[in-house]
Amino acid sequence: MKRHIFTSLVVCLVLSLSAVAQVPLNVGVQILKAEDARDWNAGVEALLKSPNMAVRERAALAAGRIGDKRALAVLIDLIEKDDDAAEMAAFAIGEIESSEASDAIIRKINLYLDGNTVVNVELLKNLVEAAGKVAAANPKVDSTKKLGELILKVLDSGKFDKVDLMPKTTPANYNRSLNILALTAIIRARPDGGDVVVAKFINHDDARVRTDALGTLTRLRSKQRLGDIRGLLRRDPDAVVRANAARVLGAAEDKEALPLLLDYAINGDDLRVRVACIRSLAALKDASVVDKLIERGNQMLIPMHGDPAPLKPGEKRILKPIEVPLQKNELLEIATAVGRIRAGSDDKESLAFLNKLAERDGFSSPETFVAIARVSPKAMLEFGIPKSALTDFRVAASYAQGLGELSNLKSEQMNDDAGQRMLSLLNSLLKDVARKDFANMEKALPDVLRALASLKPNNLDSILRDNLVSGDVFLRAAAAELLSERPFSKENFDAIQKAFSLSMVRDKSDNDAMLAILDALAKLDKHNATGSLLMALSSRDYLVRKKAFELLGDPELYKMSPGIPTMLKQSRQQGQDKVQKYEPVFGTKLGQVLNTDIDYRRALSRKNGSVKAVLTTEKGTFTIVFNPEEAPLTVDNWVRLARVGHFNGLAVHRVVPNFVMQDGDPRGDGNGGPGWSI
Repeated sequence: MKRHIFTSLVVCLVLSLSAVAQVPLNVGVQILKAEDARDWNAGVEALLKSPNMAVRERAALAAGRIGDKRALAVLIDLIEKDDDAAEMAAFAIGEIESSEASDAIIRKINLYLDGNTVVNVELLKNLVEAAGKVAAANPKVDSTKKLGELILKVLDSGKFDKVDLMPKTTPANYNRSLNILALTAIIRARPDGGDVVVAKFINHDDARVRTDALGTLTRLRSKQRLGDIRGLLRRDPDAVVRANAARVLGAAEDKEALPLLLDYAINGDDLRVRVACIRSLAALKDASVVDKLIERGNQMLIPMHGDPAPLKPGEKRILKPIEVPLQKNELLEIATAVGRIRAGSDDKESLAFLNKLAERDGFSSPETFVAIARVSPKAMLEFGIPKSALTDFRVAASYAQGLGELSNLKSEQMNDDAGQRMLSLLNSLLKDVARKDFANMEKALPDVLRALASLKPNNLDSILRDNLVSGDVFLRAAAAELLSERPFSKENFDAIQKAFSLSMVRDKSDNDAMLAILDALAKLDKHNATGSLLMALSSRDYLVRKKAFELLGDPELYKMSPGIPTMLKQSRQQGQDKVQKYEPVFGTKLGQVLNTDIDYRRALSRKNGSVKAVLTTEKGTFTIVFNPEEAPLTVDNWVRLARVGHFNGLAVHRVVPNFVMQDGDPRGDGNGGPGWSI
């Protein structure tokens, strides 16, 4: 869901020039340089053997951030022999996500499970987190099952709630973070019987543990202890726990919970809980709840009036509506539920509500159009292209997504009609984008093209090829992605090859098209794409080279092109697997090291809590507090952007209740950026 709340920003900096906790400044700069360049080198490796514990810990973190498997041997040695740096080494192993570390993780966790070793809970929780990350990244490796089983044993044993844990500051009878990380690791590893163990934590004393246990049960689509979970929705004092309880009931398709979910969806006093209940009702798809949901939605759409003083005798007064913000999040959740439950019904009451919502919302939300298309495909076709679809990119993109929903129908005639309507919209937009006063409309084109592709018109390949030469990088990215999903043809492959050459020369501020093109070439014909993939290794952009290394690392490719491993080795020896220093002569800042020694020193000078951003929006003001000791370069980049006014006046382009708010994109559609990547 996209929401458009405009913001302004004030950044407060309280700087301290002292070095970060016990790591000498010159060493900190050395480490930051290596992280910035993704450069695992002998200097960083040597720091892992420093007599200074803080330096060893910081170097271990750098090894994880750099992500080079060559660091694993040293990191494994640390978790075996270095009590001080072992915790960070375990975290770093999880960041690298290589199955080569599985045996070491299994061995160390088993030592704690055997009961003959004093438990360092900080190390144990990082080992559990690493086990989950390695298992998720390597689902087909034999050791993955064992990692999942061990995570489950740690969570289920209960022994770590009772033993004398290290460090001594941790309460001996409870460890919150270990439980939380283990619950997340189970989502990643998916061990057999995981939901049975997780369900034991839904009544935990700590609300955060209850919340995460319920979140894990939702992801596992578990049907464990549904009666108890209904009780949590009724009575838990924590609203987030209640919301997650509702999510579980929907994921489990618990019909018995239907009256309870409806009651809290309509009468609940917390938005988070209402939204979760509405979503779960949509998952249950029981038609008996729709009238109540529509009634609730219509009440929210009624304009509010003032509360005037009592009338004097003979006095007449006309009440004027008060402008109040549309409660969009909840209304769109209701619209989505109505669309899912009354799909194909042509229900007039549902359509009346959806049309009213669309109008009040300025036709700017795809959820409303998608719901209309689901309830009545005919009504969606008869809706007509809103006039504002040719002047507001959000309206055009939303309307297109509604038409695209008709691709799920079995009616060939309706599909063709929708395709013609979509083609008309696309052609109008392409014509208008050429005019400067409508240049903003190019932001709608990727969504329109994707919706058109879902309808599969006869000339789709030709349309996609035409858009591979667009001046808009995001439209080219969408065209390449969509062509990769089409049946192979030499004409399509050749067009993508040409688009690759175009991107290599043209794209200086965004790499979306290049990355999509590389994926498309490899997907359609990796063998014949080898030349382009090798050429991509010469790109200035580290992310493009990284993608090329990944695609060229396919062992199946070596059978047809046995010289590739040698060429990749030579490229690595030339430093092509590292981030290169920015040079203005190339005219691009994408995927390059932009920092100097001064920047590294400034980044390291800041303490946690010393950087605060006050964000003022149409919905209110809040403060973000940054942790530069944990993320010095990311915070420094953010401060630089704020100081040049990058965030001022931007739309909050995406809000999903109970999940995320996204801001910071100058385009306002989620695709844009400042012209560089870090």
